[in-house]
Amino acid sequence: MSRRERRAAARKAGIDLTIPGAGAIAALYQAGRGHIEAGRYLDAQLCCQQALAVDPNHADTLHLMGLLSFNAKQYDHAVEWISRAIRQQPKTDYLANLGTTLVKLGRREEALKALDKAVQLNPLDADLWRNLGNVLVDAERPADALLSFQHALKLNPRHFDAANKAGQLLHQSERFEEALAYFDLSDEVEPNHLPTLHLRTLTLQKLKRFEEALAGGKRALTLDPANADACNNIGIVLRSLGRNQEALPWFDRALELRPNLAAAVTNKAVALVELHRFDEAFAAYHQAMAIDPCYVAAEWNLALLEMLTGNFEAGWAGREVRWKIPAISFHYPKFSQPMWLGKEPIEGKTIFINVDEGLGDTIQFARYIPMVAARGARVILAVQDALCPLLSDLPGVVQCLPLSAGEWPAFDMYCPVSSLPLAFATKLETIPSRTPYLPPPAKSRVQVWEQRLGPRDRLRVGLVWSGNPKHDNDHNRSIPLRVLARILDVDASFVSLQKDPKPEDGAVLLDRTEISDLTAHLVDFAETAALVSCLDLVITVDTSIAHLSGALGRPTWILLPYTPDYRWLLDRDDSPWYPTVRLFRQSETREYESVLDSVRTELLALVSAGKTC
Repeated sequence: MSRRERRAAARKAGIDLTIPGAGAIAALYQAGRGHIEAGRYLDAQLCCQQALAVDPNHADTLHLMGLLSFNAKQYDHAVEWISRAIRQQPKTDYLANLGTTLVKLGRREEALKALDKAVQLNPLDADLWRNLGNVLVDAERPADALLSFQHALKLNPRHFDAANKAGQLLHQSERFEEALAYFDLSDEVEPNHLPTLHLRTLTLQKLKRFEEALAGGKRALTLDPANADACNNIGIVLRSLGRNQEALPWFDRALELRPNLAAAVTNKAVALVELHRFDEAFAAYHQAMAIDPCYVAAEWNLALLEMLTGNFEAGWAGREVRWKIPAISFHYPKFSQPMWLGKEPIEGKTIFINVDEGLGDTIQFARYIPMVAARGARVILAVQDALCPLLSDLPGVVQCLPLSAGEWPAFDMYCPVSSLPLAFATKLETIPSRTPYLPPPAKSRVQVWEQRLGPRDRLRVGLVWSGNPKHDNDHNRSIPLRVLARILDVDASFVSLQKDPKPEDGAVLLDRTEISDLTAHLVDFAETAALVSCLDLVITVDTSIAHLSGALGRPTWILLPYTPDYRWLLDRDDSPWYPTVRLFRQSETREYESVLDSVRTELLALVSAGKTC
């Protein structure tokens, strides 16, 4: 800049260059800040250049040049300017802004060092700890980020951003109770922040506090009546409350606001399935896939509906989309070896079969493992730790490993357990249904359980009334023990197979002396299998015990919701998977009392006939 240009810039900024050096620099710097605040960036740059012409090492002005470069998205230049300022004077705001700029360049480790230095210089600044947490999130260090946000809140208990981001991290980690506390704090500090209301509503849904979630969703919609996502969320909560008919207009309203919202179409389809309006549900899933061919939730749900309605050929193939769903595929190992889905010959090959879904799925599809071995393959099996003792002696398995092992022997190909039905092109009429297909429990274990149970003077009935509380459909699948108790007046010996009962059920169990509770001895599924082998009948909701009892060929009565899991199909009281299973289904009233009345009637008939099952 020429002398004339410097004088012109100074006159424009109202600065007297006749003031001695330091005063002129300070005045130019302040003028530059004022121009930035007013959005006059070129004027600010001229002031900075004027100041640096007098003192090239003026730290505040160097930092201001860095901010101007950052604003222009010239991040490399911003790093150079701010670094020069830090060399003159390592102020915390310089270090903090350097960290923010380095993040923009993807230089996260350097950003962390800058912010760490900043908090060391000023450990009582809550914003600095928040900024450090932001960079730790970018660096994929969520645990450390959470600690930073929590420390910011110790310094400033009403720091909205720190509370909000702590809640987000806890929500992502499925620590929903803790997340809710932070979202409540965020909502208290900024009551009308829509993203917070949205996440708080989702958290309440995960906690199955649906009425509160519904109120939160409607509150969000009041703040933003044209918000399609809010309408969609209200529909989801109503669906979770079993109010599927009420949910449909909310999904339609979401689609009026945003016609290409594939999630709303898919959620509408789920509600239609619950109402058994299957043709409309099929059409809705196809509509969602046409709107967004990459929306895998629609494809996954369509596959489940194909299965539920008996179209196994389409269903098994469609279920392979699960590898595109992070919540399902995240925990499954990534292998360099090819996946086997039944097409290639495997004679002489070592095939690794690893679990990919729940305990019940593993037990159900274990029937295919001897069939894999029959094709000439060496089978290495990896299963949930609790199943390892049960499945170690499965025919065809050369090695059975617990998932906790974490390291696997060499193998040529792999197949997830839940892909085995696809590998064998299973149709409804070709299900390998012969039972038992699990190894018989050790006689020594059975004898121990016979001694624990005492004389067999009455019908022995095992009971399971509750599944995994984390399952999304647990509120439909599980039954409170107080409701199940309506069958306990039958003259039979009732034995609990229920592990980890919910607190309210545990209290009822203590009062119901008709139920023998020996579950403290059920340390794994081999032990449970031994106990089940000593019973005449198992009555259970849709849990892994239903599969275990059916796979052992034991008489099993399964209590099902109105819209069951795909494997139980529709409109039948038997199962093509398990010949010894009877199905007791809810009617469209969706209550279990009438189901249990039917169970009680059948139990009374067994007792009066003096039969076991």
